[in-house]
Amino acid sequence: MNTRSSIFFALCLLLFFGCDKDPEPNELVLPSNLNVSLSVEAGLVVATATADKANFYTFAFFEDGETTEIESQDGTESYTYASSGTYEIRVRAHATPNDFIEVTESVSITVDPDTISGIPTAGYTTPTSYPGYTLVWADEFDGNALSGDWVHEIGNGDWGWGNNELQYYRQENVTVGGGYLQITAKEEPFNNFQYTSSRIKTQGRQSFLRGRIDIRAALPYGQGIWPALWMLGESFPTVGWPRCGEIDIMEMVGGSGTKDKTVHGTIHWDANGNHANYGGSNTLSGDVKFAEEFHVFSIIWDETAIRWLRDDIEYHVADISPADLSEFHSDFFFIFNVAVGGNWPGSPDASTVFPQTMTVDYVRVFQ
Repeated sequence: MNTRSSIFFALCLLLFFGCDKDPEPNELVLPSNLNVSLSVEAGLVVATATADKANFYTFAFFEDGETTEIESQDGTESYTYASSGTYEIRVRAHATPNDFIEVTESVSITVDPDTISGIPTAGYTTPTSYPGYTLVWADEFDGNALSGDWVHEIGNGDWGWGNNELQYYRQENVTVGGGYLQITAKEEPFNNFQYTSSRIKTQGRQSFLRGRIDIRAALPYGQGIWPALWMLGESFPTVGWPRCGEIDIMEMVGGSGTKDKTVHGTIHWDANGNHANYGGSNTLSGDVKFAEEFHVFSIIWDETAIRWLRDDIEYHVADISPADLSEFHSDFFFIFNVAVGGNWPGSPDASTVFPQTMTVDYVRVFQ
């Protein structure tokens, strides 16, 4: 066989055996060099993880037999512990949801109930009884979890809860400890949203018609931050909004100027097929923001009127005696939330500091 024939024969063999062999699949490469650092301030822990070739991370915070697991793209997550103790934190660096490496760290927590997560130590307070009234329901937020009177609302609702809000509501943004409820808005990617927060309600668990309602709270602040303590009529599932009626005990749209110092009290109702509302506002004097001290936001609601008070100072009254305001003569349930962005406050900007927390000391209903 001459040289040219030999080369031709070798090429034929190469093509024959080469075409008959499937390509090797890509080999899975696990992350490596996982390092975790922990920053601790009172009950707040900020965990930061780095690893080579990690596509995402998960953080598991263990506390009193419960596990809170959070996914993170950037390798940073925070968690607030409710009480002192030594806890484990598990961090995983993932190639895929089922392929990962992990480390477990221990952290020692010392919680002072008066200073946990920057909770103010001063502010206004109200009594547990009033002449002519009986305390019919209260939540003092004792313990380490929400009571059975509350349920979570999850997601971004329809059209950003009807307001083009920017956050995704999650259970993980609520903590209870040291006698306080905390709802924290965070700047973090989740389910295609850039912000997370929480929204809780007593719908189907606790609802009320008339009385005095006191809510003691310290508010978040900043452009695009929108905390609210409010109520919706129990008829909402059947008649919708605004026919169910809405009572905003307190809303604040954060931002520069007097925005972080001003709260609003408003009612919303249906007026012959049109949305109607009537509201008033109250602004603190001096340079103090609502974030710096506790204040008590109240309504006194009877057969003819709803009155709004801030620290027992009345600042707005709505007459609900007209027949077309019949919404306000039925039961209402509570909603507490911190929204980010939306039609009213606008979006956060470079001046907005995250995370932002609304802290509630108590809610009390007297009739």
